[in-house]
Amino acid sequence: STNYNNNNGIAQQQQQQQEDPLNEQGTYAPVLNPTIPSGEQTVWADVSTLLQSARNDLQDGELICGENFNLFAAMSALEIMDPKMDSGIVSKYYSVDEAIEDGAAPIPLSLNKTVDVHCIIDVMDHLLCCEATWHKGHSLAQTIFSCIYLLRPDRTSSHPLLSSYCTVVRATCNAVVSVVSDTRTHEEEDLFTITSGLPLKKDGDEKCLSMLNVIEETVTRQLHACKSPSHKKRSIEDIEPLQTNLDLEEGYCKAVLCRLRFRKHFYHVLVCLRRAQGRGLDLARKHIASCLAELGNILKTEGFLKSNSKYGMCENTTEDITTASGCEPVGFDSTLNTRLSAPTPPRAIKLLCWKKAVKYFEKLLHDLDVVCSHPTDSSFEGVLRFVVEFQKLQPDLVARSHLQFLLVQDGKFYGRDPMFAVICRAAAVPEITKNHDIQKNESFVHLGQLAITLLKILCTNAAWQRRQLGKVLQDWRILHMQLELALRKEFEESSSTSIDEMYKHILIWIEEQTFWIAFRFLILGFELELYSPSEYCMVYWYIYIILIKLGEKMHQRMITSGETACLPGKRKGKKKKESTKDASKDPSFPPAVLLLQCHIYLAEGLTLMIAALRNEHGVFQCHGPFNTEQERFIQHFEHLQKACIPDHVSYYSFREYTDNAQFDVSMAKKPESETFERGIQTLVMCNYFKEAQRIAKELRSSFSNDTNKLAELRHLEQVAEHNGIALNLVSRLGSLDPSLK
Repeated sequence: STNYNNNNGIAQQQQQQQEDPLNEQGTYAPVLNPTIPSGEQTVWADVSTLLQSARNDLQDGELICGENFNLFAAMSALEIMDPKMDSGIVSKYYSVDEAIEDGAAPIPLSLNKTVDVHCIIDVMDHLLCCEATWHKGHSLAQTIFSCIYLLRPDRTSSHPLLSSYCTVVRATCNAVVSVVSDTRTHEEEDLFTITSGLPLKKDGDEKCLSMLNVIEETVTRQLHACKSPSHKKRSIEDIEPLQTNLDLEEGYCKAVLCRLRFRKHFYHVLVCLRRAQGRGLDLARKHIASCLAELGNILKTEGFLKSNSKYGMCENTTEDITTASGCEPVGFDSTLNTRLSAPTPPRAIKLLCWKKAVKYFEKLLHDLDVVCSHPTDSSFEGVLRFVVEFQKLQPDLVARSHLQFLLVQDGKFYGRDPMFAVICRAAAVPEITKNHDIQKNESFVHLGQLAITLLKILCTNAAWQRRQLGKVLQDWRILHMQLELALRKEFEESSSTSIDEMYKHILIWIEEQTFWIAFRFLILGFELELYSPSEYCMVYWYIYIILIKLGEKMHQRMITSGETACLPGKRKGKKKKESTKDASKDPSFPPAVLLLQCHIYLAEGLTLMIAALRNEHGVFQCHGPFNTEQERFIQHFEHLQKACIPDHVSYYSFREYTDNAQFDVSMAKKPESETFERGIQTLVMCNYFKEAQRIAKELRSSFSNDTNKLAELRHLEQVAEHNGIALNLVSRLGSLDPSLK
């Protein structure tokens, strides 16, 4: 029998093959691993000849088959001797105990107290880099728990400074894992919450702050003592210094204090953010400000620590240093857990450098501050806008998890309001019907669940968000159909007009949300760079169609809620063409609808401009041996087409709209196109981009108190201006100048 349980023996055999002579069969003589002796029922044997014979017998395309063998298992197997696949080949130690016996994690870190403190600061800095790298999606086993001191927490009890710091790091990681697991945002990054049986929790961790406060007070007294003019005259029994070199005492005290205080305030931030119904947000902001101040102090210690790097264990001059001093930290082995824990990926990872780790935490704290600054009495629509704006900051997983936890707690909006009540407010349902038993209807319960799911989806990363939005569109569409049928049934069986009104308000709101989701789905494709230039025309066209429908439903909701006057087309006693009026020039349209009209002008203008360039100059064409334009249309809009969003829209509708587009006709003079109300036609003798620019300028006063809207208007105005110039330039040319292409 042969023992294959340890790959390290094979690794040693490979290293010694250069010195070992070939045997008679032309293979290397076996080198037995002296550290793993043969057992009672196992013995080391050379199988090289057997493997070579099997290899020679196999023809191309053949695969060994057996009762206990299958292709999937073979493809999933580890490849021995491959450093990227074989975890045994890259490990230095077999176990934590072996690493400790070898002196990899000494306690104290040095008998020289100055060196000991310097090395502890290096451990603190390296742990910060490990934590930032973990937040970026790597596993705990390869980052935080590459620290041997964390793998054996009992060993640090004799060293209060190191023990208190490791305890608060472990408690912080546990708090982060908890919030990410509770919000289920870890589905996008599975490695994040895999603890692999590591000691993430330990009895007494809940007292981490009291331990840290004791150490902080001690170091603070040591700092005050060394600043005293007579500190050199003080006896060592009075206040024992942090380390023995009194000339360096102040610098080391400051370096330790700012790191301890950062840890304390960061843990407070996480605890405050977990309080129910956002009750800890104000206090969290105060701790965030303290964290940012301490990070600034940590950066200031770099010069002092580098100038005294001779006290470190090993100087590192590379750009990827993970400590402020530039020294290699003591007590870490990134390969140790690859042997001890099966879920640990075998591949080595690259940690963020120290300065990038500090910048990561600065950005994380700023993102969390934005989360805390949002008022908890916002409407559903206001929260959707806030989340979309927040996503523009490109927040990482931890910040997005805390945002979701704030918005949805125990199936309620902000952990306080039932979703049915939130939806009724958003849909402007009359007060008289809000307390009706109909809210227990299965369809309304499902609607509340869909609204919660939408909030959760919007808190995920862009790629995951787009994928889930495409899937959930059909659910919204089906629910709308179910409620329509329920409304008809209710109308036939009951004469209650109040219930009918509630159904109508909610149906309009569902349609508005459906088109908003579709618009978000399409826009995310640009952020993820999923569209090629040859596909821009169809994408802008689809956005144009979706925005028209969204504007219709938004305006319809505002009319039913009494926020605005009726559309001009609804006035009686006038013919359609006499009564029509462009939305951008009608004072009855609220600013939100006019802002949508601005987007519509831009989308339609870009659609027709690209279509004219395709038709007249042959650019932006879909060429290639693979997908045709129709196939690309289906691939990009499959989710929308399956959900019939909107109805009666297909690839042929797109071709019919764009095939005859020309600069002299479609751009200089706008063709008839419908506005928000179906059946209303309008003739506008102007340029799309100029109209969009005009609306954006006029809307500034309406959003003077909203900085995000003002920024959006500035961007829209800029896009409209640039495209207007391009349109005028291109339309004057008989043939497209190569320099403009």
